[in-house]
Parts: sequence; structure tokens; C-alpha cells
Amino acid sequence: MNINYGKAVIGGLVGTVLMTIIGLVVAPMMGIPKMNPAAMLAGAMGGNLALGWVAHFMIGIVLALIYGAVASLIPGAPWIRGAVYGIAPWLMLEVAVLPMMGMPLFAGSVVLAMASLFGHFVYGGTVGAIYGRPASRA
Repeated sequence: MNINYGKAVIGGLVGTVLMTIIGLVVAPMMGIPKMNPAAMLAGAMGGNLALGWVAHFMIGIVLALIYGAVASLIPGAPWIRGAVYGIAPWLMLEVAVLPMMGMPLFAGSVVLAMASLFGHFVYGGTVGAIYGRPASRA
């Protein structure tokens, strides 16, 4: 496995920024409640918002590094590979992380779950576009 760590980290940071903008700015403009993953994480970690933001970006970077490890297994152009990959962290959030935080499956709302899926598509597509074509497996 040949991961381009620099591209993965940059992709993870940019993808996380764009997904966060969707949750904090775009969703409310569309009548969807604000989705603030940093605040949600902060609440689960004792209420420190700065810690929530650090955790949010660390998760974005780690998920992008994982993408670098599996990207060659996903077909399509780089941004499509990334968008398809975005389904995995979204599904993990909706069926494992949210329930661990005391929330219902899929946030208890089709609208919130679909808005989150859109954000994860943008995150993944951005990671894939920045990461580019993965090195071929030997």
C-alpha cells in the first residue's frame, strides 16, 4: 500500500472544511437544522468546544488517510471514488456513532440523515479530487 500522506492530509482538511460549511451554513439556508459536528463531539467529550473542533478535524484527516489506503479498490474518477468512499463514514456515523452518543439511528430524521449524506459525499469527493489517482498496487 502506497499512501500519499501529504495529499491525504490536505484532502482531509479541505474536505472537512467544506462539509462543515454545508452543515453550519448551507443546511440552515435550506431549512434544515444546523449540523455542528464539533459541538456534538464536544458534548460527548465534556463540553470543551475547542476539543470538539480538534477532534472533528482529526477524524477528517484519519478518514482521508484510510481513503488513501483503499482508493485503488474503488472504481471511477478520483472525485467519484471519494464520493463513494464517503458513504462508509456516513454509515458508521448514522448506525454506530450517533447511537453511542445517545441519538437515534439516522439522527431520527430522514431529512437530517440525507443532509449528512450529502455532506459526506462532498467530503469524500473533495478528498478524492485532491488525492487524485492512487498509485497502482504492485
